[in-house]
Amino acid sequence: MERRVVLDTNVLVAGLRSSLGASYRVVQLLGTGRFTHVVSVALAFEYESAITRPDSGISLSRTAIDDVLDYVVATARRQPIYFLWRPRLPDPGDDLVLEVAAHGRGDTIVTFNTRDFRGSEQFGIRAVRPYPFLQSLGVVL
Repeated sequence: MERRVVLDTNVLVAGLRSSLGASYRVVQLLGTGRFTHVVSVALAFEYESAITRPDSGISLSRTAIDDVLDYVVATARRQPIYFLWRPRLPDPGDDLVLEVAAHGRGDTIVTFNTRDFRGSEQFGIRAVRPYPFLQSLGVVL
């Protein structure tokens, strides 16, 4: 069964901030066929905004960041959003992630803020942290 996954912005930022830990491993697995990650145009712009902030803690050059973003989008299933269900969650940024998962028939949102996605279960979507997600794939660090 194909796993369809949406990465919350905080996982991408953490994965680019450090080459240690579960977030980095999740980012490494993008495009490998272990799961399908889903993005929308709005989520891609959210990723770009977060990882190019001066206070992001990411030490990559702008060229390298652009290359990463290009790869993330090129290897993703791109999901158009035809209508909005907002607000569903307390944070509008989280609603953006939930919409991509729901429209893209995702089963998992990988995030550090699982509590922020309470209610995603009504769409058949689980919110899990990066390490348990890797465990569900049978991947160890």
